[in-house]
Amino acid sequence: MLTSVVTPAFNEAQNLPVLYERLAATMAALGLDWEWVVVDDHSSDGSFEVLTRLAARDPRVRGLRFARNCGSHTALACGLHHAAGACVVALAADLQDPPEIIAELLAEWRQGAQIVWAGRRDRPGETAATLAFSRLYHRLMRSVGGLDGMPASGADCFLLDRTVVDAFARFRETHTSILALLGWMGFRQATVLYDKAPRLHGTSGWTLAKKLRLVIDSVTSFSAAPIRMMSYGGVAVAGLGAVLAGHMVLQAIVGTPVAGWSAVLIAVLLLAGVQMVMLGTLGEYLWRALAETRRRPQYLIERATPTAEAAPTVAAALDRTRGAGA
Repeated sequence: MLTSVVTPAFNEAQNLPVLYERLAATMAALGLDWEWVVVDDHSSDGSFEVLTRLAARDPRVRGLRFARNCGSHTALACGLHHAAGACVVALAADLQDPPEIIAELLAEWRQGAQIVWAGRRDRPGETAATLAFSRLYHRLMRSVGGLDGMPASGADCFLLDRTVVDAFARFRETHTSILALLGWMGFRQATVLYDKAPRLHGTSGWTLAKKLRLVIDSVTSFSAAPIRMMSYGGVAVAGLGAVLAGHMVLQAIVGTPVAGWSAVLIAVLLLAGVQMVMLGTLGEYLWRALAETRRRPQYLIERATPTAEAAPTVAAALDRTRGAGA
């Protein structure tokens, strides 16, 4: 039985050899037949060259490189599309998620779970702002998105049964969170807890802008709450305007009309601000709807290690990429 490990990588040239050694030792101790599918998200530090050398030593290593930077979630989706195992483990390249957690994930899978989350128990070395943002995001997804199956502390590492991987391959959404999508899909889910380790080398490419984009993608993909809030906000502003208008009429009747244009100006600015927020929210939904109708591929594979090129799906992807370039 083959176990696949999928790793998105962006500028991880220093971490990949260390992760390979620990992963190989873990799999040898478990006595598993395994493969490691690493997707290079168009790194600039020679990560793919490191993968090529590792694949030359060990044919179980399969490396793919994107033609452009697409983000970690797209790289993870690519890895899931090309993994061949009876179960697939997603593992980060920065060694914050220890490969040794795979034994616990497999134990839950063998007990019948089809999605096994590795929930974060402790995150040493992370800033208070990062921890607060993470807690806010996962609370938002559990409440607004209705994704109660996701661990409250969040998860970057997980295991999927082959049934789930095949079901995931049917989804073609381009603006979404893979973790949120997996939580929405259902299936039998379980969670194991672990302590997230500090990053071994390099700095994270997970910037604030990318985090905010993930929040917007996640909310718009799984909830209509922002649009409903627009409706509620419109009713509230209209009610406020009616109250203000009534007040001004009453003041005029009793002989003390409101002096100047200050009240009118406040009302206009308030209404204009609410309308702009509403239009921006609606625009986010419309933009994502437009992106889905274009049917652009999520990613293009620029290169692959010889161990990966043998796979029919990778060969076809490379042919499509070269055809597009021609």
